[in-house]
Amino acid sequence: MSKTADRIKLLRKQKQLTQSELANIISASRMAIANYETNRNTPSLGMLSLIAEALNTTTDYLQGKTDSPVRNLSQEALPTHPNATRVDLADKQLILSYEGQDLSDDYKQAIFAVLKTMHDGNK
Repeated sequence: MSKTADRIKLLRKQKQLTQSELANIISASRMAIANYETNRNTPSLGMLSLIAEALNTTTDYLQGKTDSPVRNLSQEALPTHPNATRVDLADKQLILSYEGQDLSDDYKQAIFAVLKTMHDGNK
């Protein structure tokens, strides 16, 4: 299986989308998505771009050129971006994960400490 096939399937499942739902979002067939996920076909760069947009990631991540699925949006783009979501990191029900694995409470506390330090430094 290719990284692209694996990552399309992984992100689609993380977003709780069926193959048909993803296909509808990008105006493709369910069979096209199934073929991409099983590595029977390779999506064109244009199709890969549509898939990346629908899954809120980058084509570089889908192609295995980076291990970070996060798209970098400028601060100005966040309020108007249709998929933008603001999350309060102090929310005790927030589940943080990295590469599909939930982070331990120790890791979460370390991340919060770094963010607080960075935030306080910008005041």
